[in-house]
Amino acid sequence: MTQNPISIRRIETDADQKMCFAVRREVFVIEQKIDPEIEFDGLDDECLHYLLVIYKAPMAAARVRILGDEAKIQRVAVRYAARGAGLGLALMRKILDDMREEGMAKAVLSSQTEAIAFYEQLGFVAHGPEYMDAGIPHRDMSLSL
Repeated sequence: MTQNPISIRRIETDADQKMCFAVRREVFVIEQKIDPEIEFDGLDDECLHYLLVIYKAPMAAARVRILGDEAKIQRVAVRYAARGAGLGLALMRKILDDMREEGMAKAVLSSQTEAIAFYEQLGFVAHGPEYMDAGIPHRDMSLSL
């Protein structure tokens, strides 16, 4: 029996967290040129972190802040070489399944405008005006769980 090369998990170790941070640094700081002080905003210790690996190589990451009965999904990042293969959707589905199991009523996020269609595939609905965050246009989105 062969082992599935893709693993999605809520992280539990410092090594996993370093891999999450490496994915975020590559996508947001290097690729999108976001200031590292904005990307690494001091809230990571308050969040749940998720990591998707393929053959032990980190390919996608995200964090979730629990705010009452809402799960605020943030920092969803898929490495450039891994985009278009459904990894972001798989990561988001795992997060949403976990949040439903934990009794969250709603998932919310701030989507880069160009990524709205991605989140709509998962049932998220955009609302409110477009605004700038870290120099990139965004809109708020939500999903009842």
